[in-house]
Amino acid sequence: MNIGDELRGVVRGRVLAAGDSGFDEARRAWNLAVDQHVRAVVEAADTDDVAALVRHARLAGLTIAAQPSGHGATGDFNTTGGFNTTGGFRATGDLRAAGDLGEVILLRTARLDELEIRPDERIARVGAGVDWGRVLKAASPHGLTGLSGSSPVVTVTGYTLGGGLSWFGRKYGWASGSVRAFDIVDAAGARSRVTSETDPDLFWALRGGGGDFAIVTAIEFALHPAPQLHGGRMLWPAEQAPAVLDAYREITAAAPDELTVWYELLKFPGAAQLTAIDSAFLGDGGDAEALLRPLDKIPGRISDSSAPLPVADLGSITAEPTDPGPGRSRAELLTELTDDVAAALLERPVDPLLSVQLRHLGGALARPSGTPAGHLDEPFALYMFGVPGEDGGTAVRDRQQEIANALVPYTTGRKPFTFLAPGERAANAFTPGTLARLRDLKRSRDPHGVFRSNFPVLN
Repeated sequence: MNIGDELRGVVRGRVLAAGDSGFDEARRAWNLAVDQHVRAVVEAADTDDVAALVRHARLAGLTIAAQPSGHGATGDFNTTGGFNTTGGFRATGDLRAAGDLGEVILLRTARLDELEIRPDERIARVGAGVDWGRVLKAASPHGLTGLSGSSPVVTVTGYTLGGGLSWFGRKYGWASGSVRAFDIVDAAGARSRVTSETDPDLFWALRGGGGDFAIVTAIEFALHPAPQLHGGRMLWPAEQAPAVLDAYREITAAAPDELTVWYELLKFPGAAQLTAIDSAFLGDGGDAEALLRPLDKIPGRISDSSAPLPVADLGSITAEPTDPGPGRSRAELLTELTDDVAAALLERPVDPLLSVQLRHLGGALARPSGTPAGHLDEPFALYMFGVPGEDGGTAVRDRQQEIANALVPYTTGRKPFTFLAPGERAANAFTPGTLARLRDLKRSRDPHGVFRSNFPVLN
């Protein structure tokens, strides 16, 4: 019996194995530059399917990689969530190796699409397949918001398991800090509800430690007041980049926690380089305009979409692509935004990158969170993105490395979990103490290595 027939006898959802029509599309990552070599894809019909698949995988020696939509995928399935065969788990016999890429089953949870908004309690309950766009659309009429990122098509579950760096993180902290409960399937295939009271260790790990410990089938999290929201994008020609960056430094030096501002250098194919300011403000538009007033002194503004904004339209600020495409990203955390940093960012055009972005952090993100994401001492995040060309992405990678090298005196090496890129490790996202605690929990809760996240904590 082949793996496809084997799995079809276990679950009711669709199963696609190598050689089946549609298999290549089903295994596709959101980032089309990532190639996921898996033995089969299971599209779970419901939580019963998830539990049945986990029980089967444990007995059959298979590994499950759960992905609602493929955001954050690395394609690196050469280990299941343990160390490689020269580093640890496999050598000590505690966790089987993954090696054989063909032993990984990709679990799609898009059909777990439950969505409930309880406005009186300011609570949302969402299934593992629900994206942020749906949540914000449902919460917006109640003057509430979740702590979403910039894209409406990213799922709540994957984003939150990685901590979740939100437009509103300066005000309310990590998205994972707002979680009140998880519905999970554990490595034995048992279902349970995990809260700070029922299982404090697992609850802690799931709030930002990644997806290595259980398969989350639903999340309940707190919503936050957003009766007024003002946001949008301003654009200038490239020659105004230094002036816009100076204004950005002035604004962020005094910004209240309700205001988040991003600075960007943009180079779209076939167009001239541009400079942008993206902003989101939890409050009245008049207050937002006053806080952003240093930008009014800069001539040549090409456009300005800043306006009162329904929470449901939060994704329109940056208008990120909503369809899969290839890309190569790299992130760094910056300790300062000095003249030297500004010079390193501005001395050359960003090409062949599409964007070089500075995100203002601080506020609640700099305070203890009680989650694996911890707190961020660094006040800015640098995010660099480009599309691989015929060279396979060499030029993009080299330009990212060049910028990173120039900024070494002002970077720490740590990166938010959801900003990790293929080839990086979970260890880059956590303090040593947090990483050790996560590794201990992985060994105790998943000793057979049934689960494999995008960035295993044991790698």
